Amino acid sequence: MSLNATPAPARTDAPPPGTVAAPPTTLVRAGGLAMAAGAAAWAAGTLVYDLDPVTDDFSWVYKLSSLLFQLGLVALVAVQLRTRATGTGRLARGFLHVEHGMLALAIASSLQWLLAPDLSENAFFLALDFFWPLSMLGMAAIGIRIAIAGRWRGAARVWPAIAETWALVMFPAMALVGEQATAYISAGHLFLGYTTLGLILAVRPDLTAARR
Repeated sequence: MSLNATPAPARTDAPPPGTVAAPPTTLVRAGGLAMAAGAAAWAAGTLVYDLDPVTDDFSWVYKLSSLLFQLGLVALVAVQLRTRATGTGRLARGFLHVEHGMLALAIASSLQWLLAPDLSENAFFLALDFFWPLSMLGMAAIGIRIAIAGRWRGAARVWPAIAETWALVMFPAMALVGEQATAYISAGHLFLGYTTLGLILAVRPDLTAARR
């Protein structure tokens, strides 16, 4: 038996430090388009459809547009999970899973509002409806975390913090200004925020790649 003192050859399959890991391009683009379409649909619905004074309810088209927005949020969080936008730690990723859970409950509430509006005063569905604003506050926290984590780059790093302040802007607006002004503020924020964020992800999926 002989001993070979020759050092093992260096690996050539490992990327050099400072390189950028390729993001899942198809997923990022699809998620971005879903987010942009959902936000634009709800923004348009907000501008076009008012509360019906006779039924004291919104049109089913408006309700459907808000549901599309929520589905867009699900797609956006899926992209954030896949790219580890909030960080690689268990807590950072766990919060995204919690957000998905809150969105699922909010979507269940929206489906009830769309398909069985007569149940809206039921105690169970009133409690379920609470997950809609709660999920939006969660999105605001995610946007801030993405900016801090710095795994997304350029506009993709900054825009979530802009888009996901929708709840922080709208809750005070609903208390301070009239319904018409609130509708314009909401639609404008959706177009500027989530619609633009979705387009950024669709056009530049490479910005979601973290440096190794």
